Amino acid sequence: MTTILLNVHNAGFFEINAMILAMGIFYGGTAQVIAGIIEAKKNNTFGLTAFTSYGMFWLTFVAMNFLPKLGLAEKTSNDALVAFLAMWGLFTLFLFFGTLRLSKALQFVFGSLVILFGLLVWGDATGNETIKHIAGYEGIICGASAIYTGIAQVLNEVYGRVVLPLGPVVK
Repeated sequence: MTTILLNVHNAGFFEINAMILAMGIFYGGTAQVIAGIIEAKKNNTFGLTAFTSYGMFWLTFVAMNFLPKLGLAEKTSNDALVAFLAMWGLFTLFLFFGTLRLSKALQFVFGSLVILFGLLVWGDATGNETIKHIAGYEGIICGASAIYTGIAQVLNEVYGRVVLPLGPVVK
């Protein structure tokens, strides 16, 4: 949900606001870190790495937007933002390779997230607002696919059968 809301902003519908930042802190950030810790207890290294990392991404993103307003840091320069997004894109690409042994749904989530980071880097590096808006729409698709994947995992577990397909897992 946090990804969708941020990308509704990226698509040009509204500015960064308290709703997006609050979702970044509590749902995108804190909740994902907790989910990652739970995955660690299940011996799921991929889930631990993905959830805690992206939880920290959201907390960092909020801090980058909030700290300058509090006078605690300078505003992040455009070059620094491009580097930040590029590093996250590279990290996501590496995680995408891990999804090749997981469901098709997770492959789509991570593949579309790699594309999203690439578009964000391209848009910010060039200052091209059209690319940034395209990134926003692509990010909405990415976020929606993550919601679908999460809900499918929950419903399939609750019902003990495939309610929403995730695609075959490659062994």
